[in-house]
Amino acid sequence: MSAANLQKLCESTREKLKSVIVKMELFLNEHALPQLVTEEDEETLHFYQGFLSDLRHLLVFSEMSYEKLGLALRRATFDEAFAHKALYNVYHHGVNNFFYPKNESYSEDGRYAYTGQDAIRFRKKPVRPARDIIMDITKVYEELRDDLTYYENDYLTEKRMQNQI
Repeated sequence: MSAANLQKLCESTREKLKSVIVKMELFLNEHALPQLVTEEDEETLHFYQGFLSDLRHLLVFSEMSYEKLGLALRRATFDEAFAHKALYNVYHHGVNNFFYPKNESYSEDGRYAYTGQDAIRFRKKPVRPARDIIMDITKVYEELRDDLTYYENDYLTEKRMQNQI
């Protein structure tokens, strides 16, 4: 990948991350556990605790990636190796954490991806704001996944060949 294309990919990735960061921050600032738990049972409480924990982790990973991409773009000389590593981290720490959350409050069901239906399936039916935030940022993370699929295998293979991992 040429340096100019890599730089454009860093810029577009950074813009996409900024949009999801704003949405997640707004949601987390406006919603707390007592507001989300409408049913007073252990399962619902556990579901929302995991949901909020996963969303906070995703926000942190996204913010860190946003900052690293900004650093790569602000340097006087564009450092391709640093940019590749930053994009790799976006894919593996941001995109993967979105689609495979630790607490599994939702998951992607690939069978629905080509039907026009939402591919995200929740373990338990969430309240509207919780569902809306995930559905709202899903499209951006799908775009990031499509843009950065290169980093799933090729980046690691290249590093292994260079014996740098």
